[in-house]
Amino acid sequence: MKSYRALEQRFRRIAAVNGALAVLGWDQSTMMPEGGAKVRAEQMAVLSVVRHEWITDPAIGGLLGEAEARKDRLNEWQRANLREMQRQWRHATALTPRLVEARSKATLACEMVWRKARANNHFKSFATAFAPVLELTREVAAAKAAAFGLSPYDALLDEYEPEGRAAQIDALFADLGRFLPGFIDRAMARQAKRPAATEIPGPFPADTQRQVGLRFMKALGFDFRHGRLDVSLHPFTGGVPTDVRITTRYDEADFTSSLMGVLHETGHALYELGLPKFWRNQPVGEARGMVLHESQSLLIEMQVCRGPEFLTYAAPILRRAFRGEGSAWSAENLGRIYRRVQPGLIRVDADEVTYPAHVILRYRLEQAMLSGDLPVADLPHAWNDGMQTLLGVDVPDDARGCLQDIHWAVGSIGYFPTYTLGALAAAQLFAAAKERDPAILPGIARGNFRPLLRWLRQNVHGRGSLVSTDRILRDATGRPLGTAAFKAHLKARYLN
Repeated sequence: MKSYRALEQRFRRIAAVNGALAVLGWDQSTMMPEGGAKVRAEQMAVLSVVRHEWITDPAIGGLLGEAEARKDRLNEWQRANLREMQRQWRHATALTPRLVEARSKATLACEMVWRKARANNHFKSFATAFAPVLELTREVAAAKAAAFGLSPYDALLDEYEPEGRAAQIDALFADLGRFLPGFIDRAMARQAKRPAATEIPGPFPADTQRQVGLRFMKALGFDFRHGRLDVSLHPFTGGVPTDVRITTRYDEADFTSSLMGVLHETGHALYELGLPKFWRNQPVGEARGMVLHESQSLLIEMQVCRGPEFLTYAAPILRRAFRGEGSAWSAENLGRIYRRVQPGLIRVDADEVTYPAHVILRYRLEQAMLSGDLPVADLPHAWNDGMQTLLGVDVPDDARGCLQDIHWAVGSIGYFPTYTLGALAAAQLFAAAKERDPAILPGIARGNFRPLLRWLRQNVHGRGSLVSTDRILRDATGRPLGTAAFKAHLKARYLN
């Protein structure tokens, strides 16, 4: 046990650096003045190198070997922790300190350029900053591919979804590709026969929107002793499980988007807050991967909060908060707004029927950029063609096209497919939860989310990284990740 205990101590220190980087990253996106960007890039690059030096210390390799040889003395959680330590060590030792520092500096610089480029619809400036990020990401992919015996794209995907592979994604996306075009047409035809949604006129003060968001966060189970809500250009969840930072953005002409953004990020936060407390600061106590992480945000936003039960509970609260009058504030009309199927430009505002097309496009484009088949200069044209092919949408400018997401600017190639994989998992998990606990839906209609949160804590959150994503899904739902539950959900919601 001596070797294993020494590893626990070392990884606890590494977790502390990870936490510091997470909070610095949150501050960069929410509070940091523009003039602090250069120094912040240096700070985060130094911490990234320190973390890399600690985890690649040759002594850790020896300790891992000794602990592996005696792992029969470890309990189930300790063996899983050792497995996750080995995985993180292999990812880290594949890279040189030079590459870690260069990538950190390049991505931080590119993010700051992306903010202005998006605001000014200026792709050329972004392309100049993104070119070194892409080149360094290719270096990272090649190094990890060699270390893991994977393709370059799978090696990057493994950072976000352990054991995730493009072959599985291709099969699931091909199934969705066969299903969605015809279904979108059917859903829109059915929608045309229903009463049209009544638009709700603003303005909706940002402060009122914030107070409404805070109320729903609390009802869902967010613990404000261990987290907070702020504003950023792109909504995200950051921080650490004992200090979860979530952000949104407000549009005073439309409260509906910001509210769902808050609810989406609350789903992420609930997962972090529910991770096993005993194993915090150890790899096994971390979230299993981004498929489950996105499943938790989409389960709350799409499965729960766009459903009739939640809107029955939420409608009178929203009406009172915004001093609304008339049938436009009814749960039925809010449902028409939130369940409207309409191909559009912006991924984060997309309905759940057309959303997978946005992800499939990004998945294809990032693979092509990584392989070198798509030069960065050609990205806008490829993007616009893809939007027309997949959604029949014409893209008027790059700000609402290929510049809309932060992910590529910060080097997160391999992340995008986890959004739609998460949607599949969310449908599967919510269907199982409702079947196992009949109190869940009536509870939601009354604003009581405890039965749902209790089920998620037991079946997803509290398991951390004890077992694989596939095992968690099989144990919770009785089947591996697939498209059946998602397709059944869409049919029940949009065709009935």
